[in-house]
Amino acid sequence: MPRDIEQLKSRLGRPGVAWPHLQEALTHRSYAVENNLAYDNQRLEFLGDAVLEIILTEHLFHRYPDSDEGSMTKMRSALVRESALARLARACSLGEYLLSGRGEQESGGSDRDSTLADLFEAVLGAFYLDHGFDAVRKFVTALVEKEYPDPHALLSSVNPKGLLQEYSQRRWGVAPEYAILHTSGPEHLPVYEVELTLRNYISIGRAASRKLAESAAARKLYNYLVENEPEK
Repeated sequence: MPRDIEQLKSRLGRPGVAWPHLQEALTHRSYAVENNLAYDNQRLEFLGDAVLEIILTEHLFHRYPDSDEGSMTKMRSALVRESALARLARACSLGEYLLSGRGEQESGGSDRDSTLADLFEAVLGAFYLDHGFDAVRKFVTALVEKEYPDPHALLSSVNPKGLLQEYSQRRWGVAPEYAILHTSGPEHLPVYEVELTLRNYISIGRAASRKLAESAAARKLYNYLVENEPEK
């Protein structure tokens, strides 16, 4: 059973005030259908998505004054990924307040990344309508700074091979090379071991597919280079 909505208001930094749209933001479509409600949180999700994009764009613009448009676009994309938004929702315990249908509850929907990401955007839509842009911007900025203090670090988890390729071409004019060292394990559960070579660097990645193993190797080397061999 969802917790007291007044507790959520406190978690969101706006206790004891009117939130006309908060109940709607917490109403999953499955709950609306089961209870014959004329509303659910999908419209607020649409609005919250737009509000979030503006806030993150402004945040990254000031956070990284030397970054170009392409880099900031990639960081914003990383921050609005389903898993990233779900993490922000969990930081506020939003799933504990979600009104969802019986079937959705039984399947663990209140803790599903897709459900939480949509819920987070819906709550932001309600936040914007009920308290204005400055209030929701302050809330989102503080939450993002706490959960993702360095958004640039997220890029290596989105497309590590692409990032390493860009880095190596820009710095040395060469591309990383990948080779399968060997595979092991049963046919239905293989383990690929891939070696990445770049100049005098070597990185090993292991995963259930060649693509994932290459990504793992690229992520390790890219993170190492950024930390130990920063571009001048």
